[in-house]
This record gives sequence, structure tokens and C-alpha cells, in this order.
Amino acid sequence: MSEPLFFDLRATHNPHRWYLPLTPAVCVGSRDNLFMFGGVGMASAIVALERTCARPVIWATAQYLSYARPPSVVDLDVWVPAAGKYNSQARVISHVGDKEILTVNAALGARPSEISKQWLVMPDTARPEDCEPAAHWRGGGEDLHSRIEVRVAKGNYGGTQASADGADDGRLLLWIRSREGLPVDSSLLAIMADFIPGAIGNALGLNAGGNSLDNTIRYRRIVPTEWVLCDIRITGVHGGFGHGAMHLFAEDGELMATASQSLIVRVREDLG
Repeated sequence: MSEPLFFDLRATHNPHRWYLPLTPAVCVGSRDNLFMFGGVGMASAIVALERTCARPVIWATAQYLSYARPPSVVDLDVWVPAAGKYNSQARVISHVGDKEILTVNAALGARPSEISKQWLVMPDTARPEDCEPAAHWRGGGEDLHSRIEVRVAKGNYGGTQASADGADDGRLLLWIRSREGLPVDSSLLAIMADFIPGAIGNALGLNAGGNSLDNTIRYRRIVPTEWVLCDIRITGVHGGFGHGAMHLFAEDGELMATASQSLIVRVREDLG
């Protein structure tokens, strides 16, 4: 509970209520239209759940309903309708005043077991130090993107093209880490999982992105690592909406989590 977080989540006298003051450091968007990054909403709910239930999150799914903008304060109310010997079922409603911003449903817990296996294998790709750093398309500003370092191992992200790009398969490989040296934990992985919309432009070959409708993350085993390889695959686009998935690997190949998401596809004007 003493580990530093990417965001300033604060406790209240009520162990089931938390609050998050919003600053540009946890927001994205143009400088005159900032809003809380969806991954921060998901991640703050995960921390509130874990600290309220004193158990690790197994899976969590967020439904994004509205935008929260600085300098507002997001209140997080935790509900635990079922708590057993090894796992709990819980949810968080995050809201600004009476306006609901997102709802997160989750299961938490751990069972005694010595079995630990994975069948997904990390793709063979260049190390982060051998990949080009990406500049986000917004450019500049002291927002969330200024606090996260991204290097492109495959595909095109933020105008940065990997030197060894593959076929047109809707796949983007990004190495991501905190510029502040924050430890990789369940909350930081949840923030990284919300980078799926950044792969839409690469998949379509257009200056495009998207707004998240939801996000689901499933945790396997979190291990110490500086960089996380985010293997993103856009599975399809139709009717103005897109769907994608992500596998999150530690540098040693350990599968830490998987994520999936649906989003509104937005094609932007050329930014020059």
C-alpha cells in the first residue's frame, strides 16, 4: 500500500470511498480540452478495490460513460456484494458530483496453488533501447503522455515508424515504461492496457485513433520489470467502431496480463 502510484488517489474516513483530484498529469486531449485518461479511471478503481478488499484483482472490466475534466474531483465508491474465503466480487462507481464517469466490475482474490504456466509466448522483437522513441500526435504539454515513454518495435505509432515493420496485419508492438521509474503493478498495467486505441491508425494506415467504450484486463502474474512489451492487435473495424486486444509481457517474457477493448473510431484531419 506504500508503493507510489501514477495518480493521487486518496482515502476518506469511509473505507469504501476514495477520491482522485484531476490534474493535467493524468489527463489527455488538446490543451484546451483535457479529460481524464480512461486507463487512469480504470487503474484508480483497481487500486480502490484492492485496498478496500485487501486482495489482488483477478480481472476487471470498465464501462466508460462520460468524461471527467480537470480540476474536478472524481469520487470512487466501492461495493462488495460477495466476499468468500479466497475471492470477492466487487464494483466501483466513479463519479463527479452526480455524473457517473465509469463503472468497474471486478473479481479479486488468490487461491493456494503451485501451478504456474503460460502458453502465450512473447514475440521475438528488438529490445527497447534499439527501438525508436515515439512522440504522441498531440505533441508537447505536461499531460499523461509526457510521463510515459513509448518505443515502437513494430508498426506506426504517433508518427514513428518501426525500422522493421511487418505485413499489414493490424498489429502494433510497443515498449512502454513510466518516465518517473514507477514500479509495474496492477494499476500501471491498467493504464498501459488503454493504449489499444493508439493502434487503430497503424491498422488502417490513416491518421486515426479512438475513444474507449470499455476495457477489460485479466491479470496472470506480475513480476519486476522496467519495460512492458504491449503486443496490440486490432481485430476488426466496422460501422464506426473497432475492437482490439493486448498482451502485456515483462522483459523476460513473462505474461503479466491480457486486455481487450471496443472503441469509437475517429479519423482525424492531417496534422501536417
